[in-house]
Amino acid sequence: MEYVNGRSVVKISIHPLFFATGLATAIFGGLPVFIIYTLTALAHECGHIFCARNMGFSCERVKLMPYGAAAECEIDGITPADEIKLSISGPLVNAAICIFLAGLWWFFPITYAFTDTVMAANAVTFIINVLPAYPLDGGRVARCLLEKIVPPKAANIALRGVTVILALGIASLFFFTDMGVNCITFGAFLLCSAFSKPPVACKINFAENKKLKRGLEVKYILADTSLTYRRAVRFLDDRKYVIFRTCEGEEVTQDELISDFGKRDIYDKVFSGDGGDCCGGEADYGDMPGGLPAADEDAQTMY
Repeated sequence: MEYVNGRSVVKISIHPLFFATGLATAIFGGLPVFIIYTLTALAHECGHIFCARNMGFSCERVKLMPYGAAAECEIDGITPADEIKLSISGPLVNAAICIFLAGLWWFFPITYAFTDTVMAANAVTFIINVLPAYPLDGGRVARCLLEKIVPPKAANIALRGVTVILALGIASLFFFTDMGVNCITFGAFLLCSAFSKPPVACKINFAENKKLKRGLEVKYILADTSLTYRRAVRFLDDRKYVIFRTCEGEEVTQDELISDFGKRDIYDKVFSGDGGDCCGGEADYGDMPGGLPAADEDAQTMY
């Protein structure tokens, strides 16, 4: 992962056929539509990236493909419930844009002429991605739900079978619609994806060895005992070493949090104590330069 000013950045890579598709659409006068659909796909992937990072997972790149875009996120250890939330976050962005445009048309009908293609692009992206076909978002949701009632292997076999059926059905639209070539291409993509394997994934490494050699500031987070792993992950910072502390003096270091993260449910409490809420909930307890705690903690400013 690359960093700019201490923050991780998402890289954008482009498939060679993306340029070929863009050139072909430009030749036939469809370049504006191609750009709108590309931006729509990027907005969709931004929904996934924001949700993944909010859960504490890493997204390193977005790849622009001839048929859209794909975010590469490292989500090893994610729970089925959170994977469902992550899967629907992309389509929800497209749905929100559609709702916004519908409201815009209601109050300002004149805007329809300038935004109808944007509405169509987001509606199509939403509909396609909620299909129960792997690796689409709807397919990932279907897999999580199936694994609650059947073994994972059986769920994968059933899902891939559904994907093949949908792929053949979409490809058959070649004979009945004006979008024949697109149907064939998308059907072929689904057919190939049905038998692909997901990439190996891992959790974010918030304190790499090379950073420790340069030295990291220590950041204390004052929190009550109701703090969950899901909420605690949001405080992790790749530029500082984080230690969580209660008013009773119980501490959990960043390393302990990450070590237990894969063993515990994301909604479990970080602290084992049953103390009450102090200082009104979580609060930043201050940064200590050079990785050393301040000599007088009472003099620190909480903000």
